[in-house]
Amino acid sequence: MFAIVDIKGFQFKVEEKQKLYVPKINEDTGKKITLDKVLMFSPDDKSFEVGAPILKRKVKATVLEHTKDNKVIVFKKKKRKGYKVRRGHRQEYTQISIDKIS
Repeated sequence: MFAIVDIKGFQFKVEEKQKLYVPKINEDTGKKITLDKVLMFSPDDKSFEVGAPILKRKVKATVLEHTKDNKVIVFKKKKRKGYKVRRGHRQEYTQISIDKIS
């Protein structure tokens, strides 16, 4: 059984008891959340329910932790002008665990 859900504009294929990293969700660690934008659901790999645009199903999940990705260096330079800028960026993620698809 799996479902495809929309979380903050990104689509994820989720199954029960799966852990995954999603864009940062503003909820406390250990809190239960409900994902209600279910785009597709499959009870087995042979039959599918496709929403138009979403289904009336829900996915229940638990927030496990908040973390950051590795630093990405952004370096800008213009030749012969003496212009150099070095900046870094760390994307924030939330790790969730899928409890139930209903």
